[in-house]
Amino acid sequence: MQTSKTEKKSTHKVALLLTGGGARAAYQVGVLKAIAQHYPRTSAIPFDIICGTSAGAINGTGIACYASCFHLGVKKIEFIWRNFHTGQVYFSNYLRLGWHLLRGFLSNFQADYANKKPVSLFDNKPLKLLLHNIVDLQRIDRNIQGGYLSSVSVTASCYNTGDSITFFQSEQAQEWRRAKRWGRKTLLGIQHLMASAAIPLVFPSVRIHQQYFGDGSVNQLSPLSAPIHLGADKILIIGLEPPRPADFSHQMPHHPGVATVAGHLLDTIFADTLNADLERMNRINKTIDTLKLHGIPSDLKKVESYLINPSVNFNQIASQYFLSLPIAVRTLLKFIGISQHSESSLTSYLLFEKPYTRRLIEIGYEDAMRQMSAILQFLQGEAATSSRQKTSSDES
Repeated sequence: MQTSKTEKKSTHKVALLLTGGGARAAYQVGVLKAIAQHYPRTSAIPFDIICGTSAGAINGTGIACYASCFHLGVKKIEFIWRNFHTGQVYFSNYLRLGWHLLRGFLSNFQADYANKKPVSLFDNKPLKLLLHNIVDLQRIDRNIQGGYLSSVSVTASCYNTGDSITFFQSEQAQEWRRAKRWGRKTLLGIQHLMASAAIPLVFPSVRIHQQYFGDGSVNQLSPLSAPIHLGADKILIIGLEPPRPADFSHQMPHHPGVATVAGHLLDTIFADTLNADLERMNRINKTIDTLKLHGIPSDLKKVESYLINPSVNFNQIASQYFLSLPIAVRTLLKFIGISQHSESSLTSYLLFEKPYTRRLIEIGYEDAMRQMSAILQFLQGEAATSSRQKTSSDES
């Protein structure tokens, strides 16, 4: 018999935050797999709130669909990631890839009033078909009604306004509006997932209600805002930022090429805002402690967070599996300056091939197992530890 969420949860709301990163998101599956092994096979997920961006939004909704059985949800998404091939995400043969690029080029000659097709490097229609086949979003509403979930959110970036829009599904949470970020209550659909995962210039933008959206990591100035506004007291963050190199004396022998710059921009989009948000909230939290020390009342509450990031550099791993990419994709990447041993990190985002994704799952599993005692204490315990970062709510 499955355990009811209300029977086993404390009064604290725990959120799971999954960041974006294309194919790198396979790492998140490994972390979740390790955590699931430390819960009974029939137990519900240990999270009340699930928030995701880009590929993390797809992983998050996949878990949310099976919130009543944590093990089953993890097994479902692990099966997909362990058997991935590029053709499931975007067209990767010469004919379809060439036609997509030609059509995008010809659209530049259309009149401004014409209904132009979105321009991108790849056509990700296969991903939309895959999501329709494997994700049953109606289960999210049933899990919320059953008490296994409180809220689920997906963040996308609006090209019309430049705002970060968080689409969320919840019974109790209310919409919010802050500078450059909104929270909109809705029934989540495949279009929200496609919009959130539409990496700029790599995948086409998505139209939702007369507005056009792209990857949620763009313009996401405060990644922690969504789980906090949805009522989280604790946030487990599975990031995808590789470790910083120990040797900062490395110098480029020449000016960075287009591919290197593009990879650098993606790294900035997917990682830097989270680090800045954590630092800002930590400073605010210290201010709250000072106010409390002097007996000054405050309406702010503390939100504990635990961040898990990869222990290895995904760019190096991607170069090892570069040749597993379809030859048409390798040809296109070479045309823009990306080879097997190039400095660009773009390959690590686009390598949706099972040798690579399986390796990332293994790394995520190993990283989580090394930190498991701290992770379980964070999820289940009430006492704060020195490894936790603290955040405040109303400033998010």
